[in-house]
Amino acid sequence: MINFKDKKVFITGASGGIGRSLTKKFFDLGAKIVASGTNQEKLNNLKKEFNGIEIEIFKLEEHDKIEELINKIDKKLNGIDILINNAGITLDNLSIRLTQENWKKVLDINLTSSFLMCKYVIKKMLKKKYGKIINITSIVGHTGNIGQANYAASKAAIVAFSKSLSLEYAKKNININCVSPGFIKTLMTDKIDEDFKKILIDKIPSGNLGVPEDVSNTVAFLASDISRYIHGETIHVNGGMYMS
Repeated sequence: MINFKDKKVFITGASGGIGRSLTKKFFDLGAKIVASGTNQEKLNNLKKEFNGIEIEIFKLEEHDKIEELINKIDKKLNGIDILINNAGITLDNLSIRLTQENWKKVLDINLTSSFLMCKYVIKKMLKKKYGKIINITSIVGHTGNIGQANYAASKAAIVAFSKSLSLEYAKKNININCVSPGFIKTLMTDKIDEDFKKILIDKIPSGNLGVPEDVSNTVAFLASDISRYIHGETIHVNGGMYMS
């Protein structure tokens, strides 16, 4: 039985479908949680739904404030045992129409912010020689996708820097791994045209979209001590659509 009693968890991107599922999973398993995001209303609803969690409104592009945020959460939780980098954005367009501004914004928020979160949290984890970091990537970081050169690049780079950090800190008992979701049933995928959705599902060996709980269950495994001997890996949660 996985149990996170007395464990302190920081979750970014908590106001989305996967973020809510992550919050619920760790709440149900007894963790003390700080959930961050940019949508005040959704975070307030999370706090009402999961009584006892803390919330933080934070814009990930504010790189110069990330260290301050980590210090604040570390003090609030009295330590950070588990970091889940789930936040991210998409600004899609064909490559020749993709502006440099939108290229940079996606990489700043998805990639640079995740790296800085890891950097400052690892400094805290080194003091107690314990920690779990799970970075959420995406199937398109492995396969590419039309109109998502910026998003795919950011997600592929997360895998690479996670491996590098893992090589640096595995001996310090800090596990750094990735979870790479495929197409998961959320509000975003609900907006996909039904004909295109059918084409998409036909490409998935399991024959269906995933649900947020498929991702949060995998993250909970990697965040637990059951996974103590797993370092620098990416677990794919995509119904068999991509097999590494």
